[in-house]
Amino acid sequence: MRILIKEIINKENQEVELKGWVDARRDHGKLIFIDLRDRSGICQLVFLPKEKEIYELANKLRSEWVVKIIGVVGQRPKGMENPAIETGNLEIQVENLEIINQSETLPIGIDTDGYEIGEDVRMKYRYLDLRRKRLQKNLRNRVKVIKFIRDFLAEKDFIEIETPIINKSTPEGARDYLVPARLHSGKFYALPQSPQQFKQLLMVAGFEKYFQIVRCFRDEDTRGDRQPEFTQLDLEMSFTDQEEILNLTEELYLNLVRALYPDKKIKLTEEGRIPRMSYKEAMEKYNTDKPDIRSDRNNPDELAFLFIVDFPMFEWKEAEKRWDAVHHPFTMPKFVMPKTESVEEFWNLFKKDPASILAHQYDFVLNGYEIGGGSIRTHNPELLMAVFEAMGNKPEAIKEQFGHLLEAFKYGVPPHGGIAPGIDRLVMLLENEPNIREVIAFPKTGDGRDLMTGAPSEVSEAQLKELHIKITGEK
Repeated sequence: MRILIKEIINKENQEVELKGWVDARRDHGKLIFIDLRDRSGICQLVFLPKEKEIYELANKLRSEWVVKIIGVVGQRPKGMENPAIETGNLEIQVENLEIINQSETLPIGIDTDGYEIGEDVRMKYRYLDLRRKRLQKNLRNRVKVIKFIRDFLAEKDFIEIETPIINKSTPEGARDYLVPARLHSGKFYALPQSPQQFKQLLMVAGFEKYFQIVRCFRDEDTRGDRQPEFTQLDLEMSFTDQEEILNLTEELYLNLVRALYPDKKIKLTEEGRIPRMSYKEAMEKYNTDKPDIRSDRNNPDELAFLFIVDFPMFEWKEAEKRWDAVHHPFTMPKFVMPKTESVEEFWNLFKKDPASILAHQYDFVLNGYEIGGGSIRTHNPELLMAVFEAMGNKPEAIKEQFGHLLEAFKYGVPPHGGIAPGIDRLVMLLENEPNIREVIAFPKTGDGRDLMTGAPSEVSEAQLKELHIKITGEK
């Protein structure tokens, strides 16, 4: 029965069966040495000329061939140890060799970190690029990060619930990816920009503490280090406030770093807390709402978390000649008298000076990157309608697009709020990577293309006809 390479350290003088890839080959006189690689590590195989049939077969082996071997684990000769690998004191004298599959010469090298190779080539051969040690480490550590988050929240009595991937298209800030509904001619689903409405509906449903490691989709123009699809931790709580959510987030992320990245230095306040800064202060001091507050920005092992609070509720959209939500329309405005939260007070504030209204919104920043954002939500359906109208939406359009949510809010909706930190950027920063593509298994290019599969691609006329779609011309 096959064992992993790392397990041979407990198998000295025993016969073992291993399977993996030929990582390297060395010929020393009449001896053939092969480094065998599997997901757990590397070990040295030795082929002796006296085993003529096996030796001749081993002589054919080349890099990245897939093989199965049976052999006896023994100590390497004195002075031939390799302290750089876990099995460096051991080698296996091969008694049986089977070539499972051969490999052509790889179009890209995988024995380096890969930074020196053009990204377009790496993306085209991503299944080979992923064999390199650095990317294997990144993705394995990403799994550890997600597991830590799941375990932490489960201990806090949160329940993980999946929400729909195809649903109704509603205006939430970015452009939707649309999916034609074959059985309903002329109608479309949309992929979720986030589970925003569903997590609020789960609060109406009485779950009180929800989370999800969720895929989100946004059809945005090319904007630097972004992806058309990304992963975030989505979290929502009932009967909560901003202080509780930020404290929970702080506890989660400080514990995560200390457990999984103990060598990282975390910059905190004198009280040992993640610092907070108002949006106004951040803009005045740093001219950005995601400042990098590290003591030494050249030190990649320093982590400077920061909460930005007191965002403006609205921003002016000159092209559209209207006020729009800075975060999203479900965010609760801050009132002069917080206990009132009345529609009348909102309209008085809005008519007086929309730019002066603050929001119960907060962003989570790390080393100059926004890694999350959240808010306390508006749970009063009349106030939510007023916010939509203030943004230039007609009442009939609001009911058409958000009627399901407004209807649900008639039936005893609790006060609620949440936060949605991104997974990709967090792991990128923890792993000291230059962009999020280095911590995503199969990323897209900056303009949304998959160079490996050729997506997006044309489809057949038959498919278009079945969906009642006609291509009218090129852009």
